[in-house]
Amino acid sequence: MTGEDVAARVHAYAWTDRKPGLERTRALLAALGNPEKALKFVHITGSNGKGSTAAMLASVLAAAGYRTGLFTSPHLYRFNERFQVNGTPIPDAALDRLAERVLAAADTLPEHPTEFELMTAIGFLWFAEAGCDLVVVEVGLGGRLDSTNVIPAPEAAVITNIGLEHIAILGSTLAAIAAEKSGILKPGCRAVLSGQSREVGEIVARACVEKNIPLTVTDDSQLTLLSSGLDGQRFTYRGSAPLLLPLLGDYQLRNAMTVLDTVDALRAQGWNISADAVAHGLAAARWPGRLELVHRRPDLIIDGGHNPQCAQALAASLRGLYGGKKLIFLIGVLADKDWQSMVGEVLPLAKAIVTVRPESDRAKDENELAAWVRAQGVPAEAHASIGEALDAVLALAGPEDAVCAWGSLYSVGELRHCRRPFRRQ
Repeated sequence: MTGEDVAARVHAYAWTDRKPGLERTRALLAALGNPEKALKFVHITGSNGKGSTAAMLASVLAAAGYRTGLFTSPHLYRFNERFQVNGTPIPDAALDRLAERVLAAADTLPEHPTEFELMTAIGFLWFAEAGCDLVVVEVGLGGRLDSTNVIPAPEAAVITNIGLEHIAILGSTLAAIAAEKSGILKPGCRAVLSGQSREVGEIVARACVEKNIPLTVTDDSQLTLLSSGLDGQRFTYRGSAPLLLPLLGDYQLRNAMTVLDTVDALRAQGWNISADAVAHGLAAARWPGRLELVHRRPDLIIDGGHNPQCAQALAASLRGLYGGKKLIFLIGVLADKDWQSMVGEVLPLAKAIVTVRPESDRAKDENELAAWVRAQGVPAEAHASIGEALDAVLALAGPEDAVCAWGSLYSVGELRHCRRPFRRQ
């Protein structure tokens, strides 16, 4: 079976009708011989930036010579992307074999695990089988009750930027959400917190004191930006030599600071990570679909941000890259997101917008979205497919224009692999 065949089988076991908790995952892993106990981890949670942080850190660890697993979600285009070893997704044959094993074990349990619990088990089996030295794990949702939190104390626990998200599950305040995400902190680890609100910082610091965990908070004052453009960003942090980060956006610099502080935390735990490994790993870091430049003349940037905080960061990054220049946007959003706030963030930057319906049963109708945009005073046209929408924006764009495709990982993932001559030149 292909990865997509496995995904279809796994997705049949939805989580929305299940009570959150770790019992199902613990039972499933026990039935599989507890592969997580043979592994060492870095555990990463947060509302924004955790995937980019995980990808950068995994690249650094691989450059340091460690066989490094990476577990992230969601995937951009192929299900296999969720399970990587040294940057290579799990092969279809291995995924099929391990999924069969996991599903067979799940069928023996009193309560069947959810889709993400099944994915977690597949990942841990794969990383153990692949002989990973260290596994970078991105939390799926929250922290305390996320299925990934069955792992023993990680080498480092990382908390990136926290915002209001999944309030029905995690709580309606930053304090409540921060408390849930602090649930990944365990005695024996070291903690790294991306600098943010005082309220969040105090909650995380208190949890670290209670569990006797050393805490490092990133420090913006220690960052010096040397240069920034479409080819990447050069910077120093805490007195480091100049570093190159190919990922675009101010927020990626904040994520890079988190990575560098995590590297120091891992060094304190005995991991050998040289300055050269850090430099090479950051320079090689890739996180597709996040402010990714895939074409020049016209510039085509794709970004899978899908909440108002991501939209704010995107707008700020585009202003930094293009100044006051107006852009053409290709936008597809999900109807159950705060899409009005999201699109509202980029409207001042838009000279025209093309709308499309993402491949999801939760998608916002492209015609309704276009009508709403026009009501805000920005020209807009709707197209039913990614291919048609891409043709439309490229027809509107001259060689000196810039196009940004954004709003949903569903549409961005499809766009990135669309059979059109737009890949990076």
